[in-house]
Amino acid sequence: MDDDTADRSDKGPGKRPSRRTSERVSEHLSERPRPQKSLLTRAVSHLARREHSRAELRRKLAPYGEDAAEVDRLLDELQAKKLLSDERFVEVVKRSRGERFGAARIKQELKAHQLDDQLVRCAVDELKHTELARARALWQRRFGTAASDASERARQMRFLAQRGFSTDVIVKVVRGGDADT
Repeated sequence: MDDDTADRSDKGPGKRPSRRTSERVSEHLSERPRPQKSLLTRAVSHLARREHSRAELRRKLAPYGEDAAEVDRLLDELQAKKLLSDERFVEVVKRSRGERFGAARIKQELKAHQLDDQLVRCAVDELKHTELARARALWQRRFGTAASDASERARQMRFLAQRGFSTDVIVKVVRGGDADT
């Protein structure tokens, strides 16, 4: 057996590289300078993951821009190319959060994103039309049966209230069970 064969037999297919080898590789990688991402690259990277409101994307890009005007110019460009859309953001929030939360909670979340009041109002109006059905479906998944006593009923009501459903909808769902009143 020659020296090459002896070395290979010690390092079989299941063997990990020695600690020294991994240290040399990590030292080599840490010495290389990483290229700085452009503002456009950062923006597109954020938008590729999920929809963002204009205000949210501005907040995320602000530390990397020369000044606020540069960031706003980029956001205007992204909106012109239809890569950034507050309307699309609202639709995504309605679709993803609407099943688990009431109109009040979603309204609060949309306002936190500094969206146009008219846009928020339209979204909340659409959600209010389906709030009773959504609250019933959530109540059914969580509890399934009517409360047996007052403390259980209060617990069910708190659950729905914490998720932003209106008081009248909560009362209809918890007291009425499946009755449509």
